[in-house]
Amino acid sequence: PEAPQASTDPSYDAAVKAVKAKQFTVAIGLLEKVVAANPNNADAFNYLGYSYRQLSDFQGSLRHYTKALSIDPSHRGANEYLGELYLKMGDLKKAEEHLEKLNSLCFFGCEEFDLLKRSVDAYRLGKSGASIY
Repeated sequence: PEAPQASTDPSYDAAVKAVKAKQFTVAIGLLEKVVAANPNNADAFNYLGYSYRQLSDFQGSLRHYTKALSIDPSHRGANEYLGELYLKMGDLKKAEEHLEKLNSLCFFGCEEFDLLKRSVDAYRLGKSGASIY
């Protein structure tokens, strides 16, 4: 995943680097510090959700994506990733709800919609838990 914006927080920047390097346990430790200092950082909660999902901790992932969306309901990354999580959990209906949300957020299309749509389509074809991640 790409960092949504430039940051002035060295812990956040280090966490993004750890996520990109697939060092999810390291990223989680750093991101927990970020959200402790800034509990309204939707991007950090989104990365926490992503990191927990990559470690197959679906409940931890769900908790953090939900928090990101409570801060910013229009967060495209959190909507996409939560849809991906729901597919991994076998809940196509909830994944489709996030696909619809992205459809309404992305008037002229966006990468997040396209990625989740591909995963939903693959899931519908019987590739249970299919994801591009």
